[in-house]
Amino acid sequence: MWSRIYFFAHNLKAMIQEQEIQKAFSRYARLTRQPFHLKGIFFDMDGVLFDSMPMHAESWLQTFREAGIKILEEEPFLNEGSTALFTVRKMFRKYRNQEVGPEIAEQYKNRKHEIMSAMPEPKIMSGMQNLLSRITESGIQCWVVTGSAQKTLVDRLENEFQGSLFRNNMVTAFDVKIGKPHPEPYLQAILKSGFDTNQTIVIENAPLGVESAKAAGLFTIAINTGPLDSEVLYHAGADIVFSGSEELAENWTTIAQILNNQSL
Repeated sequence: MWSRIYFFAHNLKAMIQEQEIQKAFSRYARLTRQPFHLKGIFFDMDGVLFDSMPMHAESWLQTFREAGIKILEEEPFLNEGSTALFTVRKMFRKYRNQEVGPEIAEQYKNRKHEIMSAMPEPKIMSGMQNLLSRITESGIQCWVVTGSAQKTLVDRLENEFQGSLFRNNMVTAFDVKIGKPHPEPYLQAILKSGFDTNQTIVIENAPLGVESAKAAGLFTIAINTGPLDSEVLYHAGADIVFSGSEELAENWTTIAQILNNQSL
């Protein structure tokens, strides 16, 4: 009896979720007046491909503690996706009411990278290797759009996601001047890839990254892999929010089928 109840509840949840996914894509297609012809997916890196955000967060907290600035523990997650220079300047404005120049910001960025480089390598997000392989095998290109300048992580991408990710298919902090939440990183990815906005979607996990993608006119799926409430991601503009990388992987077949059948 209990197994039948569980089966019914599981199927009902899946049905509701499929309907919500369908509504989100249909809403976007109506707003843009063009159906999807998916050719590529833009993935953020930290918190999407690598479980690196706890290390980023602790590195930032320690960097500012050393300077006598006690920032809230959620700040690194709220500012995730932006460049290090953007984060330093924003924290100084917020906690010191002070503007800092690029030289000081660079010093803090370098210290943060130094601290993080001494930490263990972050693991790959659950289910993401297999998901990217499935996506690549279906003929869809995988790209990375990250605000990170953590070279050790960027260098790992090709090795950990062999056959799916290539250095030429990446936009990092080294390629942009402004960074997220400005649309520049995703506009750069659109330009570099040659895709139209109806030919790609974004997988993000950070509110500033979602804002950046939406400002560039892209359909954005958020996976909530940090401590923030999912409403923060919806408020930033996410079209769909999943509870994590595993839920995204579980729903990918449904997403692909909906996109294949997408019409106005």
